Amino acid sequence: MPIISAMGIQCVSVPTAILSTHTGGFDDLVFRDTTDFLSPCCEHYKRLGITFDTIYSGFLGSDAQVDSCLGFFETFPEARRIVDPVMGDDGECYKTYTPQLVERMKELVRHADVITPNMTEAAILLDEPYTDTVDREKLNEMLTRLCEMSKAAVITGVKLRGEGHANAFMCRGNSVPTIIGWEPVPASYPGTGDIFASVMTGRLTLGDTMHSAVSAATRFVRSAAAATLNNGQPTRNGVEFERVLGELLL
Repeated sequence: MPIISAMGIQCVSVPTAILSTHTGGFDDLVFRDTTDFLSPCCEHYKRLGITFDTIYSGFLGSDAQVDSCLGFFETFPEARRIVDPVMGDDGECYKTYTPQLVERMKELVRHADVITPNMTEAAILLDEPYTDTVDREKLNEMLTRLCEMSKAAVITGVKLRGEGHANAFMCRGNSVPTIIGWEPVPASYPGTGDIFASVMTGRLTLGDTMHSAVSAATRFVRSAAAATLNNGQPTRNGVEFERVLGELLL
């Protein structure tokens, strides 16, 4: 919300779940499913005659919430549909994700204009074994298949064999991905995928091209991670993006 708001966009949040912490690195977290809150919100906005430029979904708390997301898409057909298929990282699903929810997420991405999986999530969507490093040929194949599911796909956190780290995207109908490289920092933080998708969503909503939006998101995540180094906090606390939020102000 603060990232999208900083870009001058009114952000209307409809929480799919409330967690005391994120799911990586913390034990005994408190989790509250808000499925019964979603559809009534959609109906309320419909009665008010509100319209949206973009509908952006991220973490889902249950497989039933896919129906709520689809309901928002159907109710506001003119809105751009961005789905961040938040399911896992480092080759594993998050502890809150059931096999049923994974299958429903595969359904949801087929209704999206843009999806933003990381390498783990791309492998899950494609029913492939996870691999830590890929070459350009494999990356091209993965993005081509993802674009058969949605109109455009971005894979974040790609490790290109012999070339380093990158984010890569492709739009349906293209044959070659666009690869945007970035230099890693000597630490790994949770939440960077959410930050990436939020910046990209904001830039697309403001009218940027995919290339410009993905580039801006890549720069901001790298900047936020670099600003967090040596802050004396455990990496599980995530990036202090607040330190560089001014970079998004228009």
